[in-house]
Amino acid sequence: MNDTNILLLYVADAPASARFYAELFGIEPVEASQTFALFILPSGLALGLWGKADVQPAPVAGGGGSEIGFKVKGAEEIDNTHANWLAKGATIAFPPTDLDFGRSFVALDPDGHRLRVYAAAEKM
Repeated sequence: MNDTNILLLYVADAPASARFYAELFGIEPVEASQTFALFILPSGLALGLWGKADVQPAPVAGGGGSEIGFKVKGAEEIDNTHANWLAKGATIAFPPTDLDFGRSFVALDPDGHRLRVYAAAEKM
């Protein structure tokens, strides 16, 4: 089997979603059109934003039913990323909180897709 290399999100407005992610991540898409945008994240994973009106077969679920996780190195980076994303206009669904697995917060994109930023707790 081939390596997984792209994650697709179905969005209402691909150009608007591309602007949101470009601002949030501080990178531009490597491909952009009226119906699709593609980002290459620092990890090498590609994130595609596909206008749901053009997806075949039509998507049956909306945003918020799953999450994309972004691991960072520590609690300080959680708080810094939260402040940065908040300043860029991201909707915060869950503020920075210490959970059993580590510190985390959740932001939402314009379609309600959940973006969880987390730092794993140090092992005891």
